[in-house]
Amino acid sequence: MAIERSDDAPTLDIGEATPLVDEPCETAEGPLWHEDERVLYWLDIPTGRLFRCDPSSKTNEVAFQHDAPIGGYTIQADGSLLLFCGAGAILHWRDGAAATVIDGIDREKDGRFNDVIADPAGRVYCGTMPTADGLSRLYRLDLDGSLTMLFDDIGLSNGMGFTADHETMFHTDTGFRTIYRLDYDEASGEVSNRAPLVRTPKDGGAPDGMCVDTTDTLWSARSGGGGIFRYTAQGELTGFAPMPVRKVTSLTLGGENYGTAFVTTAGGNERGDENGALAGSLFSIDLGVQGKATFRSRISV
Repeated sequence: MAIERSDDAPTLDIGEATPLVDEPCETAEGPLWHEDERVLYWLDIPTGRLFRCDPSSKTNEVAFQHDAPIGGYTIQADGSLLLFCGAGAILHWRDGAAATVIDGIDREKDGRFNDVIADPAGRVYCGTMPTADGLSRLYRLDLDGSLTMLFDDIGLSNGMGFTADHETMFHTDTGFRTIYRLDYDEASGEVSNRAPLVRTPKDGGAPDGMCVDTTDTLWSARSGGGGIFRYTAQGELTGFAPMPVRKVTSLTLGGENYGTAFVTTAGGNERGDENGALAGSLFSIDLGVQGKATFRSRISV
């Protein structure tokens, strides 16, 4: 059955997005709410900056400055972070210091990791950027630190999420403007029966990061699309939340009762009429839904 490519959806009756941190990031990404610290972590990927934002005090700081891009990260069970970086390197960051877990992956030496996510069992699914030598890939990092390549035919691996019953995984391919649905086995970490759930039009930007709320509704940030698109778990487009910038890269639900959406954006190096005066900044918005605690990685380090 053909999947309809349409962006026709009602604008959601919600409040406007609020600028939380005015920062002209080139590619802000990866917002995650850290419940232990009651803060939001987020990235500017190309500059290797990991930010820590406290919404209650409206303060933001550079928690860690890496000498290479950081494409994504997870929160470990003990509250420390795993950083997924350039050339396939993985670092363990705790108390301000970083230690090497994997010093690199040969096939990723000219690229970097992109969006990553911990699964309910503590594994990490980690995607990469495409390189001149090939397409993007998706790996699974198991609890013992071993790495398995799952797919090597992805245009650009991006946002992921899981349903509440832990039986379905969603995976965004920005390069092919597709969100896939996969069967997920929590016991083994295997994913199977990958099938396109959403395909977006060529002229409306491309799906980027995403999050899944408590009702299994998908919220997909649209890079080049100027907002956040709401889909059911069956792929039906049901709403649109506009943002004041064109390149919307990712979002997560956090804060009190996980009721606030924190949204990252890109294009801060090209602020103006096209990208928006606050391009690259961090925003908050009330989508009228509730999120859930981020799954934590449990990788042996």
